Amino acid sequence: MLAFVIILLIIGLIAGAIARLLVPGRDSMGLLATIALGIIGSFVGGFVQNLIEYHKLDLAHPHTTGFLGSILGAIILLLLLRLAGTNHGGRRR
Repeated sequence: MLAFVIILLIIGLIAGAIARLLVPGRDSMGLLATIALGIIGSFVGGFVQNLIEYHKLDLAHPHTTGFLGSILGAIILLLLLRLAGTNHGGRRR
């Protein structure tokens, strides 16, 4: 179980960092926020995968997706955060 959590944190960090590098602009995120972006992005990627593969949005059974799906989900999440206009700390710009 501990190995799974460590791998999840490492994959979250890598996926979040790649998403932040691919989306132009400045983000005021620290290391923990980047890890959270990657982990939550993996679940967002799982929802997108369900929409593409099964043509339905199944919110009752969330699942993670692969590495590329994690990056895609993190990019989507990062763009949504920018549209919401929030930065680190939840304040409006």
